[in-house]
Amino acid sequence: MRKMKKLRVFPVVLTAALFTGLLALSGCGSKKEQVLIYTSAESYRVDDLKARLEKEFPDYDCVVEYKDTGSHAAQLIAEGKETDCDITYDLEYSYLEELATAGVLADVSDYDTSVYTEDAITSSFYLPELKNGGAIVINPDVLAEKNLPVPQSYEDLLKPEYAGQISMPSPKSSGTGYMFLKSLVNSMGEDAAFAYFDSLTENILSYTSSGSGPINALKNKEVGIGLGMTAQAVTAINEGANLEILYFAEGSPYSMYGQAIISGKEERACVKEVFDFMINTYGKETNEKFYPEKIFKDITPEIENYPTDISYADMSNNTSEEKARLLEKWNH
Repeated sequence: MRKMKKLRVFPVVLTAALFTGLLALSGCGSKKEQVLIYTSAESYRVDDLKARLEKEFPDYDCVVEYKDTGSHAAQLIAEGKETDCDITYDLEYSYLEELATAGVLADVSDYDTSVYTEDAITSSFYLPELKNGGAIVINPDVLAEKNLPVPQSYEDLLKPEYAGQISMPSPKSSGTGYMFLKSLVNSMGEDAAFAYFDSLTENILSYTSSGSGPINALKNKEVGIGLGMTAQAVTAINEGANLEILYFAEGSPYSMYGQAIISGKEERACVKEVFDFMINTYGKETNEKFYPEKIFKDITPEIENYPTDISYADMSNNTSEEKARLLEKWNH
């Protein structure tokens, strides 16, 4: 009686393995490449950026992760080039300068900077995102309810009748808060400015951790006066909030915010493509939709209720070293 031969299954298994390998090489069934973006932008701008990236790059997994300004910068400084972050978006220039000095950022000098205003370009390691101007914002309903006059100067804000009616971001955690501090240091002198804030603290309901805090407090009628961002105030007004924007004689304090690639991450094609889009396309869109203060030479966007012909404060010597020194003094 003849014995039946055993079937050899090895070639089938090998063929299946090779087929699986070919699928992986072709990208079928593989995960999308991820691009991780750290940002300190407001929630509505985070949502807008996410939506635009999803539409523009359906084949990439673009993750936009919010971090408050202080945590954003501190984490990147601590992690350096080993961070999971690929692109940093919406950090104030002084923080970006600190990251550049530490060697964390990629060289982006090959991008065309001729499209920007001259004051917007200060480094070859990051590019402009927006100019963030500050203002004194009031809720006239709250002031009327409290029978309080509209303040006309920074000195007015020290009057005892405004106790508990002022909100301001903390310079320690917010670029918005710091720009008010730096503006008054430049206009009053350092000692006088710190003495001023010592007195102003008596009238401040709370120093908020983020620049959005004062506008939110005004909308919620928690205070009548806020030292906040012009753009956020305009957004709130256009959404129906009864707020008014004031500028005192010292002018609008402002900060420049930028975007950069983490060093080494520019070698990934997906990161480079996303950054190119953010620089060449999305930057102009956000300038026209949210922050119309001029950073592009050939674009002067207009937003309903946005102040025009703004007089800006003296923000000279706004370096990372100066910021570190002033914040150390603030902490004490």
